[in-house]
Parts: sequence; structure tokens; C-alpha cells
Amino acid sequence: MTDTANLGLPCIEGNQAQKHVTHNDALRLLDTLVQLTVLDRDLTDPPASPTEGQSWIVKAGATGAWAGRDNAIASWQDGVWQFSAPKIGWTAYAIDDSTLLAWNGSAWASVIDAMTPTALNNLTLLGVGATADTTNPLSAKLNNALFAAKTTAEGGDGDLRYKLNKEAAGNTLSFLFQDNYSGRAEIGLTGDDDFHFKVSGDGTTWRDGIVVNRTTGAVTFPNTTLAGAGRELMTAARTYYVRADGSDANNGRSNTSGGAFLTLQYAYDLICASLDFGGKTVTIQVADGTYTAGILLTQPWTGGGSVVVQGNSATPSNVLMSVTGGDIFKNTAPLSGVFGIKDLKMQTTTNGSAIRMEAPGIVEYGNVEFGSIVGQHVHVNAPGSLARSTSNYTISGGGTAHWLAANNGGIIDQVRTIAITGTPAFSSGFAWATRGGAMTVNANTFSGSATGPRYLTDSAGGVFTNGASSTYLPGSAAGTATSPGWLT
Repeated sequence: MTDTANLGLPCIEGNQAQKHVTHNDALRLLDTLVQLTVLDRDLTDPPASPTEGQSWIVKAGATGAWAGRDNAIASWQDGVWQFSAPKIGWTAYAIDDSTLLAWNGSAWASVIDAMTPTALNNLTLLGVGATADTTNPLSAKLNNALFAAKTTAEGGDGDLRYKLNKEAAGNTLSFLFQDNYSGRAEIGLTGDDDFHFKVSGDGTTWRDGIVVNRTTGAVTFPNTTLAGAGRELMTAARTYYVRADGSDANNGRSNTSGGAFLTLQYAYDLICASLDFGGKTVTIQVADGTYTAGILLTQPWTGGGSVVVQGNSATPSNVLMSVTGGDIFKNTAPLSGVFGIKDLKMQTTTNGSAIRMEAPGIVEYGNVEFGSIVGQHVHVNAPGSLARSTSNYTISGGGTAHWLAANNGGIIDQVRTIAITGTPAFSSGFAWATRGGAMTVNANTFSGSATGPRYLTDSAGGVFTNGASSTYLPGSAAGTATSPGWLT
């Protein structure tokens, strides 16, 4: 008798007797195999009380009436077991575990497992809980995401490394953090190959908080203020700006009203608190204008190098330091390096000196103008402290002394042209050395004249002029050397 090729249904032969038997057998097979449903696929022993029409997938290693029928469809029909050997592509729904199965030629496999993709390539859009679009071709809306390293037991190496790439240095490669889809923070290579940490208050204006140099690894804090944290290691000289229309809420890095600081004191305190100089120079560039407060150097900076306060080199008097009731530049803590003053004019009222040193260190001054000073123009008053000029300068106002070296402090002014205008008066002496203070002031050229004693030395203080005459120093009266003071 001939059977059909796929389901093995018996065909009615020509002139066959009892055709209804063959037809009924075919119907029973169709009833079993079409829309195939099995109760279980995990039995090796036939059930004791099967019901007409029920079917099972025979598990490998079957016994009893199912022996030798591994993986076949076993159906209870008319009180006997009917077995159908599966062919590739047959499907069956297993009721016990709610799984759709398919015969792959060697096993009944989950259709869902078989349909699960193992590779996705060249997709143009992918959305997970969200709709992807051309702006965001990969979009996901979820509450948690997990990426875990493939372990060595799974054939991996236990590491996990994300690789992100941009086309060129001028492009951006970053992580952008948003609040209601408006940017607030960004980290990455933003416009160059240094590593940036940026923040924004509105998603439009961005400010660098931290920048890591790609070549040296040096960390900078471009917008760090006294409220910031960390100390930046400098790799090059730097300039901070002070202007009469600036603000101490600015970062000081640009010469504009919106960028420059307002006060010299804030600029100095900032660089002491936030920088490691690494031997470099920091310049505090002061714009034209009048400033009523100088700098009290109560703390040293870190990393050596030098601090230079600089005004207008062409017209120093355009930058006027005019202080009432105090000193203009005064250190009460040891200096970490050289503190420089140049290209500006200094004057005080009520009291105060222009430059006063009360702790060890070196102060240099040049191309400055000393206006009217209630105290001394340059007062060095501590062991290990030294003031020295670096270029020619001008005196347009008087004081108790132009130079005062005391308490083993020292002053060096040599080979300078010192222009004196307006006949300023010095009540104690143009040069005053006391209590072990000493100064070397030979080979200077003085233009103009002053009034008052030329010098005063006492209490082991001394002035070295390299044998110049007693009228070498400016003044309208003879100097006095009180033993053990000396002038030579």
C-alpha cells in the first residue's frame, strides 16, 4: 500500500476492499499530526491510562510499549499506540512547559531558541523600549543596563573594555549628561585630544572644570576659584588679569570685564591656594586704573618659580596703587620664590610703605614710580629678606626714607638710573640702615634732587657706596653715621 511522502498517510488503492479502513487511518494520522499538541516530552514510560487522541513525544531511552520509539510522536488511538516518526520541520506544542518545538533532524528544539539571532549586522535603526530615528539611530529607554565581562570559564579573559573612536582631533567624542534633554555635564575629547570635564547651567554655555593634558598627563583646573579643590601642576607660565571693572567671581584668565579679577589680593590668594608652580612664573597683569588695595602676602605659593605684578610698561603711572592706612606690598610669611613688582606707580596716605618685607624672601622691582609715601619706599625688616631693583625707576614723592634696611635685612640697588622729580623730601634720610641692616647702592646715577639727610646709619647698620663721596646720595643735608653705623 502506498503512503504519502510527508505525513505517511495511507492511500486507497484501486479496487481496494474496505476502503473506509484506509481512509479512517489517514484521518486519524491527520488528527494527530495537524496542529500537533503533546502533553509532555519528558516521559520514558508510557502513561498508565491514556485518553483517546492524546499524544506524547517519546523521550530517549523509552521502555515498555514505547521501547525503540525515541523522539517519535506516540498517540493513543482505538486502544493502541500509534507512532509517527518526525521529519525535519515538524512542529509540536508541548503543553507541560508551554513550549513550541521543532524537529531539527536530531532533536526536538525550542522554536524560540532556534529563532533567537546570534548576530545582528548593518542595522540602520535599533530601538529598545524607544523609537530610534536618524538623529539617534540607537535609542533605549530603560532603568538599568548591565555590561559584564566574559569570564575565563566562558572562554573570555575577564576584562571589559569599551572602545569609542572619533574621526579627527577637532571632532568630539564624549559622554553627555542631560536634565530633561538639556546638557548639564560632559566628559571626553571635546574638540581636541585632551580629556575634558565640562559643566553647563543651561545646555548652551559650557565651562571646563578639569582638563587632563594628553601629552604630559598634567591636570589643570581652568575655572578653579578659592572655593575649588585640588592644586594644578603648571607646565607653562601663566597670566591672570586684574581690572577695575572686573569681578572676583571671574576666573581671571582673560583681559575683559567678564574674565578679569577685581582685586590683586584675590588673584594672589587664588594662585597660592590652587597652583603648584613647578618652577614656572605667574604674572598678575593689572590694567590701567586706580587700585586702593595692594597685596598682603600672608601665605607662600607652592612649587618655587615666581609671582610678578605687572602694570603698564609704557606709562607706569597709568596703573596707580593708592592705599590709605596701610602698606601696598607686604610679606608676613616666607616667600617661595621671587616676588616681582614692575610698571606701576605706588603711593600711600595716613601711613604705610610701598614695599615692606617682614619675613624672608626676595622682592624685585623695576620701571616703577614711587609717589608720596608716608612710610618708606622700600623697607626690608627681617633676616633673610632682600629687596633689589631690576631696572631703572622714578621717584616723584617723598617719605621717611627711600631705602630702609633693618634687622639684618638687605637692599641691593646698583648701576641704575634713578630719576627724581619734584624735589621730594625724606625726613630720616634717603638711605637708612639700622639694627644690622645693610644695603649695596653703588654705581647708580641720580637725576634731579631731594631734600633731607642723605643717609642715616646706626645700630650696626651700613650703606655700601664703593667709596663714593659723602654727597653721592640725594639730599639737602649731610648724612649721619652713628657708631657702630657705617657708610663706605
